[in-house]
Amino acid sequence: MGSPAFIARPTADGYAGVHLQYDSSPPNVLPLLLAAYQFRFRRDLEALSRYLVDDVVFAWEAIGTDLLNGSPPGLLQRLTGGEQWSSYEMTGVVNLDGTPAEQIAITQDNSDGHHWGYVLHPDGIEVISRQNDPRGPVISWDTDPRTRFSEAMALWTPGMPPPMSLPRDLPKLTPVSPAAPARATTRPPRR
Repeated sequence: MGSPAFIARPTADGYAGVHLQYDSSPPNVLPLLLAAYQFRFRRDLEALSRYLVDDVVFAWEAIGTDLLNGSPPGLLQRLTGGEQWSSYEMTGVVNLDGTPAEQIAITQDNSDGHHWGYVLHPDGIEVISRQNDPRGPVISWDTDPRTRFSEAMALWTPGMPPPMSLPRDLPKLTPVSPAAPARATTRPPRR
């Protein structure tokens, strides 16, 4: 589904990040970001931010289940019903004159047209609903990726509890192996 969003780093005056084209609502994005931080990147926010924001050539077309690498057994099944897809960047984007388009950082000044924003703060992910711009509630990095998140924009209001609920009686998640953090420079093949 085309619901444009952005993934960004905080800056002194707001945020700066990259465009994300598809499947960008909180129920789709937040579990992937939380699991990637907790397991694939072993709580290394800098490595996660480099991978998702800094090393992107133009923009993300979609982020995928490759962000779940290193996650506990069963998490993929719980989050996606077992479906898998790769993250992939937009490619072949050109200007009207045929020259390759350059990335434009998405900031608070030019984020119109983006339905959602995900700002990767040290304490968690700020979720910005374009309906409640310019700020949003922060989801702690310790939040279980199996949490259910609402996609109702009106509920993502600053100063209010985030619209989420954790199913009861879930076992604690533990990593598959104590591997080192994933290198931010690794990329899945482009489509």
